[in-house]
Amino acid sequence: MVDSFIVELSWNDLSLSFAEVLHIFGAIPLPPYIKREAEIIDAERYQTVYAHHEGSVAAPTAGLHFTETVFKKLKEKNIQKDFITLHVGAGTFKPVKTEVIKDHEMHAEFFTISKPLIQNLIDHLDKNIIAVGTTSLRTLESLYWLGVKKSTDHRPQTTEITQWEVYDSIGKNISTKEALENLIKWMTANDLDNLTAKTQIIIAPGYQFKIVNGLITNFHQPQSTLLLLVAAFIGENWKEVYTHALENNFRFLSYGDGCLLWRNF
Repeated sequence: MVDSFIVELSWNDLSLSFAEVLHIFGAIPLPPYIKREAEIIDAERYQTVYAHHEGSVAAPTAGLHFTETVFKKLKEKNIQKDFITLHVGAGTFKPVKTEVIKDHEMHAEFFTISKPLIQNLIDHLDKNIIAVGTTSLRTLESLYWLGVKKSTDHRPQTTEITQWEVYDSIGKNISTKEALENLIKWMTANDLDNLTAKTQIIIAPGYQFKIVNGLITNFHQPQSTLLLLVAAFIGENWKEVYTHALENNFRFLSYGDGCLLWRNF
């Protein structure tokens, strides 16, 4: 079974960029499990209120729950917020089709994160660091492993985390603070205010979390890497959470209900 193809595109008006061509001829890429054509209102509904940069195939849907009113209430409670740029790929919808997880190829995604945000993480490691969405969680956890890499490898091209390497590195005795400080030192040495990197990290039961201890996310479908991540994050209780959601008619997937999950220590 072929899961990927190479497609070559060409157009006559060379004054148009590829992104502009997509906007002219393309359609809003709703998730495949939404069994209808995209409507005009989806251009607004299937987007976070804080979206800024183009580049994602899909919206980071946990963020759809956040409105300006919600942000105002968070500020009133002295809950800080910060932003990262996620280039969510189509692989986020890729189901697990293999019998065992080790044979599944995880999708890779790019992200961009600022040096002040990394410093903000360092300054609040003793507080609750809550990721909004599974892609944000994967990104934040990847920062630790990039910092581990920078402790021994200072080459500018080593800004990628592959699927399984974090499990091979579990024995490395580097604290979260030290890893993030390594990352800032490397960025400073390379005159970088923002870090753009790629992560293929797969988070499954057995993963040891380094940064995030809270997760806001929607309810995910079976045979997905997102459900594996939730199981890794909260432990065996994930079955109780999903049983409760099913028995009480919670809405699943992109336009569904969200929940706040705390990490199982």
